[in-house]
Amino acid sequence: MNKEITRLHTNVRMSQVVIAGGVVYLAGQVPITQYATIPEQTNEVLTQIDGLLAEAGVDKTRLLTANIWLSDARYFDEFNRVWDAWIPQGNAPTRACVQSLLMRAGCDVEVAVTALA
Repeated sequence: MNKEITRLHTNVRMSQVVIAGGVVYLAGQVPITQYATIPEQTNEVLTQIDGLLAEAGVDKTRLLTANIWLSDARYFDEFNRVWDAWIPQGNAPTRACVQSLLMRAGCDVEVAVTALA
């Protein structure tokens, strides 16, 4: 087994992508535009995920799992409409979605995914 670890977009606190043991781990992605609508925030986050997965040499058809945080459970349906359109049919990962206060004001969506390399 390859024991190499590749880190992308690394700073003192964290890496946005870690590739190890044939698995691609993404840090939680939050929207750039604060106080945007839930569909806008969700689209921004999913676009960021697409870009990071591409840098790691995979795409969303390789997703294994997703962890989703919404600042309010009221946003669940709005989030899911965007998510359902983004996930390729037949390639849905396992998923957890919870309500949680997020660390930046005006950010209501955060998503972290893991994919098979």
